[in-house]
Amino acid sequence: MILEAVTIISLFTLVFGSVSGRIEKSMITPPMIFATFGLLISPLVSQLLNLSVDSEVVDIIATTTLVFVLFTDASRIDFKLLKQQYQLPLRLLGIGLPLTILLGSGFAIALFPQLNIWEAAAVATILAPTDAALGQAVVNSPNVPVRIRQALNIESGLNDGICLPILLIFLSLAESAGGEQTVASWGGFALAQLIMGSVVGILVGYLGGQLIATTARTHWMTENYQRLSLLSLAALAFCLAEPLGGNGFIAAFCAGLTLGNTNRELCPRLYEYGETEGQFFILVTFVIFGGLMVLPVLTQIQGRVILYAVLSLTAARILSVSLSLVGMKLRWDTQLFLGWFGPRGVASILYVLMVLNREAIQGREQIFTIVVSTVLLSIFAHGLSAFPGANWYAQRVRKEQSLSKAEHLTVPTMPVRLPYRSSYRPAAARPVE
Repeated sequence: MILEAVTIISLFTLVFGSVSGRIEKSMITPPMIFATFGLLISPLVSQLLNLSVDSEVVDIIATTTLVFVLFTDASRIDFKLLKQQYQLPLRLLGIGLPLTILLGSGFAIALFPQLNIWEAAAVATILAPTDAALGQAVVNSPNVPVRIRQALNIESGLNDGICLPILLIFLSLAESAGGEQTVASWGGFALAQLIMGSVVGILVGYLGGQLIATTARTHWMTENYQRLSLLSLAALAFCLAEPLGGNGFIAAFCAGLTLGNTNRELCPRLYEYGETEGQFFILVTFVIFGGLMVLPVLTQIQGRVILYAVLSLTAARILSVSLSLVGMKLRWDTQLFLGWFGPRGVASILYVLMVLNREAIQGREQIFTIVVSTVLLSIFAHGLSAFPGANWYAQRVRKEQSLSKAEHLTVPTMPVRLPYRSSYRPAAARPVE
């Protein structure tokens, strides 16, 4: 079963790779293609390969992908650089993100009365992380001001890790509402997972990073094994945290964050993973999404689910971003641009798979339907609007450059995850005369 699944995905990846140079110059994005491919082969996946969304194969792929995505994303965040340009990305994360969860929860409570308050909050939290690379023309276009592109990328790199502990708390509270255990017992369990996961992750990231850095400086470790050893830290953090009562995903995120801020000279080796093996795992996630998650949802989708998806991608996100940017002297079209280009992608897919494994959550099937519908809409809406949206915005800020000084402020460059390659490359940051 595993062999057949790998064969099909590998063949499609080979075919896609042979025409990827042509596709990247169009409005079609790799996530759109891989999700559509998954949908087309869904009968084959479910019937001939006997795979389901809760199968062991899917769980292994999802867990592996999430561990490495959290680890590599966190390793890219340099606190020193973030402090130098803290205003825009930290406002999006510190104010915009909580507001997005709050508004999303309110919409879920209003539209889905069968969900309790914690399940509604879980829906909003799962859909809060953004995946900027779904709109690759936006994050790669040299015509979009560097400060704006950088803010979207930093937000995307950090909000999945920030949302994870919040999600774990809401899921624990939802389980307490649907089971026999008390809120205190579930809350204590969630707190222990967060604390132990963080401690293990910090220790693994620091001690492991020191060991690799020392052996690399003394030439005891080759460059190839530096890369392999860095990847092993993510798996080590996850595997050590789980038996100790911590959350392995939190541990992987904290390990990457610690490594990136204590031994940053090692990180370029890790980023090479994100451009190759990491890209493959992420695109396989979109095949799983299309092949196992979309079709069951399409057969039972309701009008209020579509309405929630639209509200989540527009009102909840755009209002939250606009409120978070009050006083920053950014143009209205900049606020609209930042608000719209908050696609939902890999993190939301992987987080909703976590919910399916929690039988104590009574509304897990409804949560699954809402999240899958929203991500599906986002993949195509943000993918298709990326090129025209970037061009529209670039023309406006170029035409009225004297009114766009806040957008053109010089910011330091921070490495970010760009898993879907594009022919566009960012231009160097430059101040406005």
